[in-house]
Amino acid sequence: MRCEPTPAEKLLWEKLRHKQVLGFKFRRQQTIDRFIVDFYCHEARLVVEVDGEIHNYTQAEDAIRQEFLQSLGLEVVRFRNEDVLERMEGVLEVIASWLQR
Repeated sequence: MRCEPTPAEKLLWEKLRHKQVLGFKFRRQQTIDRFIVDFYCHEARLVVEVDGEIHNYTQAEDAIRQEFLQSLGLEVVRFRNEDVLERMEGVLEVIASWLQR
């Protein structure tokens, strides 16, 4: 678990915390089994991951992680840092659509 969030994670957390998106509660850096996910909404069983450059080199590991989380019945949605930093409204719209499923 990191002490300091990335700028993209920090910005997204400011928008997700305090039930700001459709009244759903999110947790930051939530442990799920052997993984720590960036953001998690228990009620919607939704994991939100914010991927930086390192994820360009860890695609196989990310696929294993995502498959495991999905095997638990969780939905996983991923965004690139750039999407969060440059297109926040679109990111929030996508998250809201996942919450309404």
